[in-house]
Amino acid sequence: MFVKPILAAAAIALTPQVLLAAGGEEPAIPKPTQTTKECKKGKVWSEKKNRCVKPENASLSDDILYGAVREYAYAGQYENAQTVLSAMSDQLDDRVLTYWGFTHRKMGNVETGMAFYKSAIETNPDNLLVRSYMGQAYVEAGETYLAYLQLKEIRARGGAGSWPEESLANAIRTGTTYSY
Repeated sequence: MFVKPILAAAAIALTPQVLLAAGGEEPAIPKPTQTTKECKKGKVWSEKKNRCVKPENASLSDDILYGAVREYAYAGQYENAQTVLSAMSDQLDDRVLTYWGFTHRKMGNVETGMAFYKSAIETNPDNLLVRSYMGQAYVEAGETYLAYLQLKEIRARGGAGSWPEESLANAIRTGTTYSY
């Protein structure tokens, strides 16, 4: 019968990497740049200066800094991501709060991470990415029902088919969470 091969092909096609590249709240898996290839101690590559610069002393936009945070986080360089987060101008921005939560959680400071996630949701209840990360934290803690509640919120807020929805649904289904 062809059902099993078709289901296996569908499961492979719907991996979070494919979904992330196809769309969702975050545009794509961050590609390594000079920031993670050459820069040390939380410095960020400046195209203008053609070198690594301290994020707090550079004239880099928050969007560029946010990209560096995502790149460092994806590379598992959470302390470097936090160094860049510290330099961002709006510490109450829900994206900043989301990545403070993510980096703390991945560094083992789960309670601190959850507090940041809750602050991000209070700031922007429609932030689907933070809901996915919070749900994945619940999966890691064995609190599947609480993870499912975040999944329901993602779907109710228009996130069906997005990377945050698919990655959380997969985490609930498999028990495997993501590092990006």
